[in-house]
Amino acid sequence: MSTQPDQRRELSAFLRSRRERLTPDEVGLPRTGRRRTPGLRREELALLAGISATWYTYLEQGRKIRVSDQVLNALAVALRLDRHERDHLLQLAGHAPAPEAEEREPLPAAVGAVPLLLQPTPAYIIGGTYDVLSHNQAADDLFPGLITDAGRPANFVRWVFLEPVAREIVVDWEPEARGLLGRLRTLAARHSGDPRYTRLIEELNENSPEARDWWPRYEVQPRHSGRKRLRHPRRGTTDYTYTAFHLAEQPEQTLVVYVESGEPSDESATVPGG
Repeated sequence: MSTQPDQRRELSAFLRSRRERLTPDEVGLPRTGRRRTPGLRREELALLAGISATWYTYLEQGRKIRVSDQVLNALAVALRLDRHERDHLLQLAGHAPAPEAEEREPLPAAVGAVPLLLQPTPAYIIGGTYDVLSHNQAADDLFPGLITDAGRPANFVRWVFLEPVAREIVVDWEPEARGLLGRLRTLAARHSGDPRYTRLIEELNENSPEARDWWPRYEVQPRHSGRKRLRHPRRGTTDYTYTAFHLAEQPEQTLVVYVESGEPSDESATVPGG
């Protein structure tokens, strides 16, 4: 499968970022001489992967060359990629089919009604670009400013990075925001060329210094369930367990449900400024 210039640039950036995070000590190589760049040298990584240093250099430079699954898997092992990073590498190299882009994501009425049925438990459905496709009042209360009438769909990533109130609501804002950006990058790689992702990423880089700083670091994550500390407008700082349910017919559409998992903390029982 062929790759587009933008996709090859993404592949180049990803390979470089993963090579630079490894040290010779970690992979059992001796340190030789003074190093001008962080991490492994290109020839060292090529040696570990059992491929030509010249050929690897061409790949990291983003040249239009053919690469086999065998070579990509060898690079994944040499770079110590986890399963999600390996899938991301294969996607960028054109070894996984990307679904066709759609400007609007369909949401059947019966599916859209699910968050309403879960009231008063906060719940919403997000699409592949984190557009909020459906939500209930409890989610609106928990994430103030998320649902707006600005002429475009509410978007959870945009809210986290660009709405000042998000930094008050999300207690551990930086690790939560970095993880969210990594999940967005993983999804964007599956939809190379989809203008919805391009527009969102450009908006984040233009308006958020944190997104602008973190995006080149090339962190990737899958969508998952977990725990989160949020400042509820009435109950103060509260621990939540959130569970992500992927829709059977639209696997990148996700129902997210928040359930309180502990007592409010000793912090103020009101949201700052609210």
